[in-house]
Amino acid sequence: MGNQVLATSRRKVIVDRYMPVVYSLGLFVAIVFIGSLLLYIVATGSHRLSWSLLTNFPSSNPQEAGMLPAIYGTLWTVGLSTLMSFPLGIATAIYLNEYSGMEKLRSFLQINLNSLAGVPSVIFGVVGLGFLSYVLGLGRSILVGAIVLAFLTLPLVTVSALEALKAVPDDLRFGGYALGATRWEVIKYIVLPRALPMMLTGSILATSRAMGEAAPILVISGLLFIREVPASPLDRFTVMPLLLYNWISRPQLEFRELASAGIIVLLL
Repeated sequence: MGNQVLATSRRKVIVDRYMPVVYSLGLFVAIVFIGSLLLYIVATGSHRLSWSLLTNFPSSNPQEAGMLPAIYGTLWTVGLSTLMSFPLGIATAIYLNEYSGMEKLRSFLQINLNSLAGVPSVIFGVVGLGFLSYVLGLGRSILVGAIVLAFLTLPLVTVSALEALKAVPDDLRFGGYALGATRWEVIKYIVLPRALPMMLTGSILATSRAMGEAAPILVISGLLFIREVPASPLDRFTVMPLLLYNWISRPQLEFRELASAGIIVLLL
C-alpha cells in the first residue's frame, strides 16, 4: 500500500514538473508556425498593396486586377448576416437564461445549438441553395448568402451570449428585485450592461468566421469573380475568400502575390 502511494506521488511530481514544459513547447510551435505563415504572406504580398487593388475590378491581367466587387459582396453578406444573427442570438440567450423555467427544455436547446455549431458549413450552403434559392425563388443572391451565414454563426452568438449572461452574479439580480424592479428592468439595466462586453466578443468572433467562409458561399453564388458591384441584396455576388482562391489557383506568380495582398486586407 505504501509503495502504491509513493508511486502515485512520484507520478504527480513528474506530471507537475514536465507538463508545463510540454504546454510551453506546444505554444511555441504554434506561435512559430503561425508567425511563419504571416511573415510569408507579408513578404509575398506587401509590395502589391495599393489603392488599385481595392478599387479595380477583377481582370485576367494581374497588373490591373482588383477586388472591388468581392469587397462589396463581403460587406453586404457579413453586414446583413450580423444584423440577423446578433439580435436573434441575444434574444434566444436571454430567453434561455432569464425566462425559461424548464431546465429540460433549456438543456435540449443548448445541446442542439452545440450540435448545430458542428455541422459542416457546406451543408448550410446546400440547404440554402435548395430551399432559399429554388423553393422560395430568391435566386443566388446576396440575401441567400447572408441568411445562410446568419444561421451558420447563430450558434456561436447564442452560446457566447448565454455564457455572458450566466457570468453575471445572481446577487445583482436579487438586488434589483429587492428595489422593486421588474424582470425586464433587471435584464435591461443590470444584466445586459454587465454581459455586453462578452456578448460583443462572441459576435466579433462570429463575424470573423462569416467573413472567412468560402464553402457555403461557393455553393450559393457559384462565382469565383464578378465584374459588377452588387447594388442590392438581390444581386449576384462573390466574396473575398472566393476571389483569393481563384487567384491562388492560377499558375502566374503575380496572382499569388495578389492573393497574399488580399489576405492582408482580409486580416485587417
